[in-house]
Amino acid sequence: MDWKADLYRKVAPHLGSNTIFASNTSGLSINKLSESLPHELRKRFCGVHFFNPPRYMHLVERIACSETDAAILDDLERFLVTTLGKGVIRAKDTPNFIANRVGVFSLLATIHHAERLGIGFDTVDALTGSLIGRPKSATFRTADVVGLDTFAHVVNTMKDTLPGDPWHQYYQLPAWPQDLIDQGALGQKTRRGVYQKIGNDIQVLDLKTRNYRLSDGRADEAVVEMLKNPDPAQRFAQLHDSGNPQAQFVWSIFRDSFHYCAAHLAEIADNARDLDFAIRWGFGWNEGPFEIWQAAGWQRLANWLSEDIAAGRTMAGAPLPGWAMEPGRTGVHGPRGSYAPARNAYQPRSTLPVYRRQAFPDRLLGEPVKYGETVFETDAVRCWHDGDDIAIASFKSRMHAIGDDVLDGVAQALDEAERKYMGLIIWQTEPPFSVGANLKKTPAGGARPSRPSAIGGFFRQFKREAESLALKAARQLGVADQLMAGRLAEVERLVEQFQDTTQSLKYSMVPTVAAVDGLALGGGCEFIMHSDRAVATLESYIGLVEVGVGLLPAGGGCKEFALRAVADARGGDMSPFLQKYFKAVAMAEVGRSAEHAREIGYLRPTDKIVMNRFELLEVAKAELRALAAGYRPPLRATAIPVAGRSATATIKAFMVNLLEGGHISEHDYLIGSRIATVMCGGDVEAGSLVDEQWFLDLERSHFMELIATEKTQARIEHMLKTGKPLRN
Repeated sequence: MDWKADLYRKVAPHLGSNTIFASNTSGLSINKLSESLPHELRKRFCGVHFFNPPRYMHLVERIACSETDAAILDDLERFLVTTLGKGVIRAKDTPNFIANRVGVFSLLATIHHAERLGIGFDTVDALTGSLIGRPKSATFRTADVVGLDTFAHVVNTMKDTLPGDPWHQYYQLPAWPQDLIDQGALGQKTRRGVYQKIGNDIQVLDLKTRNYRLSDGRADEAVVEMLKNPDPAQRFAQLHDSGNPQAQFVWSIFRDSFHYCAAHLAEIADNARDLDFAIRWGFGWNEGPFEIWQAAGWQRLANWLSEDIAAGRTMAGAPLPGWAMEPGRTGVHGPRGSYAPARNAYQPRSTLPVYRRQAFPDRLLGEPVKYGETVFETDAVRCWHDGDDIAIASFKSRMHAIGDDVLDGVAQALDEAERKYMGLIIWQTEPPFSVGANLKKTPAGGARPSRPSAIGGFFRQFKREAESLALKAARQLGVADQLMAGRLAEVERLVEQFQDTTQSLKYSMVPTVAAVDGLALGGGCEFIMHSDRAVATLESYIGLVEVGVGLLPAGGGCKEFALRAVADARGGDMSPFLQKYFKAVAMAEVGRSAEHAREIGYLRPTDKIVMNRFELLEVAKAELRALAAGYRPPLRATAIPVAGRSATATIKAFMVNLLEGGHISEHDYLIGSRIATVMCGGDVEAGSLVDEQWFLDLERSHFMELIATEKTQARIEHMLKTGKPLRN
């Protein structure tokens, strides 16, 4: 506190009259800090608490001091929400605010019950990760990532500042983490903490021996089955009634978190919504504590909780607050808003103008949502509108993979848009945008292998495991039944249908906009490239990835890159631009963000990037309206100059060096050669003039020749069975 106060006194004289002055502290009182500032500055002082890493964590806690000007806070919230893309929670000035107060207690409760029941750290992590809707890093891996020393500081803040708290005795770490800290084993930043890696082995600290052992802890299969039960009420009943130590462990950590949140809600937050969003956005839980409790049956869990409190089984003996035990209470979230203890009423969401940009904000259990009025709906696509003259197409397939049924739906949506609406937006109600073509029906897309870190590593991705996001996408795709059966004519028809659909997006009589969030791979990327405009969230990962399964983009992706190379060259030498785009396709390069996707060329300079994913649809509508004013579809290109066989030969020469150096296989060379041939316009003289159909025919022809090879078939099957690329 004294260091901060000294700094503030030095900074204050240099601040402009409109400057907002904020602290990112989570452990120091904002009101106490404000006492170090001149009175005229206190109205512009507040806490703005980001969560690490701030690029990915959605939460920002905004904390006012007693003198902060309300108008300044509203303006700051607008900036945080729209310009930085954050989810803002207005927290009270209490130690560790909302997210760290509840989240750190949850970690402490997990540590306590693991030690009480003798459950190993790796088994705890197996139980407290994705199985219960929390990040894969679970508990102790999270502690290692945060840093054991940092975790200790946050816990000590609670110990020092909350002496009267009923859970105060637990606001300290047991001896073992302090021993690790004293040894300099602080977690990931020192490569040793609860876990350490020796060679290829992951080792975990064993509390009984205080030595490391091979990490092999697993959740009991019976408990896994309980946790996979889709009915929350049944799931919690099974956990509560089971004598299995692991089941009792899971019940205990949930029970004590519910108890803690209910007891402290009035003190730390304005309402239950703020607490649940703080934990979801700051700690990565799929659902907040109150949401989980409500979904499992509020009254029954409240009764069980009260019984455990009376029996001394909970971590503290504080009774549940009266509101939590009210007869007839079914939860804290509903159509009227979320429960606010201070008002003993349900509090609706904020009415600040910035939130009007979020037609469909992140919602809580109990909040109704209706995605507009249906125009038509199939098993694969729903076309709808939100009370205006803009048609929206949303996919219903798993991970929004594109099969012939989705293609049919998009074609029908385009027809509807041309007849009745201003234009068409492709937008998914949840990410991803699309993992690409469904190989069961339309093998025009694929899953991406890991991207090499340098051009010199061209095709080396086939030696490495695919990245986790791509694996998740790949596992949703099935083996192409018709491919394995030799029904290549049917495959070619589906590829042609894909090309027809992307061309229809490009040449529709009304503007088309792709509203992109999350993965947009393979065919999903080609949909983006053919729309009049793309609007993408910053955290969009876009790329043509077909080469990862031994194919090339055949939905117009190669063609679009060839056209972009012509435009970039502006009548000059297009070879440098073609080589850039060729490498992106041949290396299955996926943008690490929307900005990176623009650098690669998947997004155009005119495409828009949005920071807040909940504003995506609103911005996409604004872009469509701007396009629709006097819109005329583009003329089909009929005289496209191509780089021809000489440019293809140059690219092949580069690949020969890689082949002879052992960096790529013979089949890698074959795939790359076919990509080069398509993008350079085929075996013709440089400068020859062709049309778009020429490129599409080349794409389809070379795609079909590759898909007929045994090595490409082996790559597809191997990737989709194992999640790993095959080098053959």
